[in-house]
Amino acid sequence: QNYLDNFWPDLKAAHELFESILQARRERETESQENNGKEYPEHLPVEILEAGIKSGRYIQGTLNVNKHRAQLEAFVRLQGFGSKETG
Repeated sequence: QNYLDNFWPDLKAAHELFESILQARRERETESQENNGKEYPEHLPVEILEAGIKSGRYIQGTLNVNKHRAQLEAFVRLQGFGSKETG
């Protein structure tokens, strides 16, 4: 903000952008505090997820997202399947 105030005091768009970014950062910090430091709130309690995994209702694996088509393409790699390890 000091940079903008000192070198670009009349550049209204830059000041508005800075304020917008600052506000978004404050909101994210508030959300993080409300979620005990977690970036995203959990959708289901851990106990329910663990019971669902044991019963077969849910699956557990690693989420892989295509970095070039992240909005459109992702898959879950199940643990123990599709790896190069042999048992």
